[in-house]
Amino acid sequence: MNNSVTNTVRLLGAGLRALLVLTLVTGVIYPLVVTGIAQGLFSDKANGSEIKADGKVVGSSLIGQAYNLPLKKGQETPDADLKWFQGRPQNGLGSNSVNTQYKLILSGATNRSADNKDLIDWVKTAKAAVVKDNSVAGYTVEPSDVPADAVTSSGSGLDPDISPQYAEIQAHRVAEKNGLPVTQVEKLVKDHTEGRTLGFMGEPRVNVLELNIDLKELVAHH
Repeated sequence: MNNSVTNTVRLLGAGLRALLVLTLVTGVIYPLVVTGIAQGLFSDKANGSEIKADGKVVGSSLIGQAYNLPLKKGQETPDADLKWFQGRPQNGLGSNSVNTQYKLILSGATNRSADNKDLIDWVKTAKAAVVKDNSVAGYTVEPSDVPADAVTSSGSGLDPDISPQYAEIQAHRVAEKNGLPVTQVEKLVKDHTEGRTLGFMGEPRVNVLELNIDLKELVAHH
């Protein structure tokens, strides 16, 4: 009996010591080491790839933002503020999703097939809007000029980037709305165009938030 109690106490003591050691190693030391390495070597990424403007954090380079006008009375969906470059459509999981304005509660794709009637109607409506919004005096956008990313949301619905083609067809409209020379706006797009990762992964892209931050500065100094 005494041996049984002694063994039980010994085992409980060993288990408690193991628990304390593992808690210290995995719950304190390891997180501190990983955090220290991340902050030392990858500070920007570890902190959420923050983008700053005028000394303030205005967003993340990984998450898209909406550039819309204030809601009018009776409106459910705000109109796009056309003085800014616009990102990809924001309908995420579809019209019944909470992710309709780059909200971070939920992300995902519609998962509709290419021949789905709703998806086809969305694309046709989006394409017509892109053509209408970006056709200005002396510059007409043809339906064939509209790239896929201008009329479809990304798999997450939170894509921060657009294709250079989509940025380029917006340049004339942005220039007109802001009273800027088209050449300056086109140069801005070119300066913000990133190539494929490592030269072969992904597609060339333009980060909309970073582009609009520099557009704001260009307008302020014009």
